[in-house]
Amino acid sequence: MVISKLKIYDTLKKETLLFNPIHPGYVGMYVCGPTVYSNAHLGNCRTYISFDIMFRYLLHLGYKVRYVRNITDAGHLEGDRDEGDDKFAKKAKLEQLEPMEIVQRYTVDFHQVLAQFNTLPPSIEPTATGHIIEQIEMARKIIANGYAYENNGTIYFDVEKYAKEYPYTQLSGRNLDELLTNTRELDGQEEKKGRLDFALWIKAKPETLMRWPSPWGEGFPGWHIECSAMSSKYLGSEFDIHGGGMDLVPTHHTNEIAQNFACHQTNPAKFWVHTNMLTVNGQKMSKSLGNSFLPDELFSGSHPLLDKGYSPMTVRFFMLQAHYRSTLDFSNEALQASEKGFIRLMKATKLIDGLKVKDATTIDLEGLTASVYQALNDDFNTPVTIAQLFEGVRLINLLNDDKETINAEDKLALKKLFTEIVFEVLGLKEENVAGSEKIDGLMDVILSIRQEAKAKKDFSTSDFIRDRLKTIGFEINDGKDSTSYLTL
Repeated sequence: MVISKLKIYDTLKKETLLFNPIHPGYVGMYVCGPTVYSNAHLGNCRTYISFDIMFRYLLHLGYKVRYVRNITDAGHLEGDRDEGDDKFAKKAKLEQLEPMEIVQRYTVDFHQVLAQFNTLPPSIEPTATGHIIEQIEMARKIIANGYAYENNGTIYFDVEKYAKEYPYTQLSGRNLDELLTNTRELDGQEEKKGRLDFALWIKAKPETLMRWPSPWGEGFPGWHIECSAMSSKYLGSEFDIHGGGMDLVPTHHTNEIAQNFACHQTNPAKFWVHTNMLTVNGQKMSKSLGNSFLPDELFSGSHPLLDKGYSPMTVRFFMLQAHYRSTLDFSNEALQASEKGFIRLMKATKLIDGLKVKDATTIDLEGLTASVYQALNDDFNTPVTIAQLFEGVRLINLLNDDKETINAEDKLALKKLFTEIVFEVLGLKEENVAGSEKIDGLMDVILSIRQEAKAKKDFSTSDFIRDRLKTIGFEINDGKDSTSYLTL
C-alpha cells in the first residue's frame, strides 16, 4: 500500500484535501484531451504538461496509475453548442479532405508536439468515434432514468428537472436562475424544454458528413457525453482525478457531472483538477490580439513577438515555474531567464558525479530532500520545488569548490534526489546542444562567419550555412539584434 502526504486542490469542494485513492495503491485519472481539427496550441500544451507532472509524481510515489486521455474526433460543434458547424467537417470541406484525414493530421501533430515536451503517453487514449456504442448506451440509460428526452431524433438532457434533485452548478459556483435568465435564444431552441438543456445525441442533417446509426435515427454524439462514456468505460463510474483546463468548468465538466449522476447516481471524480490560462505580456493569449503562437513558432522564434527561439526543455522548465492553477505569462525576458536557469540546473546535475567524497557531510541533505517533497505534496507545487532544487544547485557548487563536504552515502542520496526529481518527476531532460560549452563555442564561430557573409551581402553563403546546419539538426534564429540556434 502506498502512503503519502499528497494534497490536491479540488475545484468542486474549493479546498485542498489529502489525497486518498478509492482503491489503495491504485489511481484512476481522466483528462479531457484535444479536439483534433487544428494544431495543438500552447494552452493545450500547458494543460498536458501539468497533468504529465501529476502522472509522473503519482508513479514516483509508487501508485499504479491508469491515466486516460481521450481524443475528441467527432461531435464538437463550433461555439461548444448543439447547433452550428462541426469543427472537423468544416475544416474538411475547406481543405477538400475526408474528416478523418483532418483527424489523423492533427492527432499526429498533437503527439509530435507533446513528444518534444517529453510528456509520457497516457495509459489509454480512446477516441470518441471508437466509442459510439458506449455513448448511445449511456444516453439510453439517462432517458430511462428520466433525465433526458427525444425530440425529432435529437436527445436532450433535461437540466431543470435534474437541477431539482442535484446541484447542477456546484462545480462552477454560478447561479442557476441567472443562467436561465441570461441564456440567449439560439437556433434549435424550440426543440428543447429548457434553455440550458444540452444534446446527448444530435440528429444528422442531410449535409452531415460524420454520422452513425442509433435508436433515434442517424446522428452523432454530443460533445459532453463522449468523455462521460469513455471515462466510465475505462475507470468506472467513480474514479480519483478528472482534469482539464479551467475553461471546461462552466459547461463541459458541469455537464459531465450531471450525466454521471443521471446515469450512475454519483459524481464521477473525487478530485476535479483544472489548469489556468496563458497570457502574453499581461494580456490574454488570443488570435484576435495577434499574441497567440504555436509551439513550433516558439521553438523557432518565427513569431514577431519573440526575440529568438527557445528549446522545448526551456519552455517546459518555464511552464513549471508557475503553479498549474496560476496564470502563466509569456515574455521574452521570462523565457530568457528560464533558458539560463535550465542550463544552470543541468550543469549542476552533471557535477554531482565528480564531487569529491570526504569522511563527513557538512550540508543539510535531509532538509533539502524534505523541502522538495513538501513542495510536491502541496498540490504539485512545481515553482517551490524548483526553488528548493536551486538551493541544491547552490550546495552542489559549494561542494564542487571544496567549500562544503559530502560523504559517499550522501553523495549517492544527492544523485538519487536530483535524478528522480529533475528527470523522472519534472520530466526535464538534457538537450544535446544547449549548455554544451564546446559546441556553443563552435557555433559562435560558424554564426560569426555567416554574419560576415550577410554583411558582405553574400546571401548564397549565408543561406548555405543555415540550410546545412538545419540538415544536421540545428535551427538558426535571426533575432532583431542577434542570432541564436537551437536543436531540432
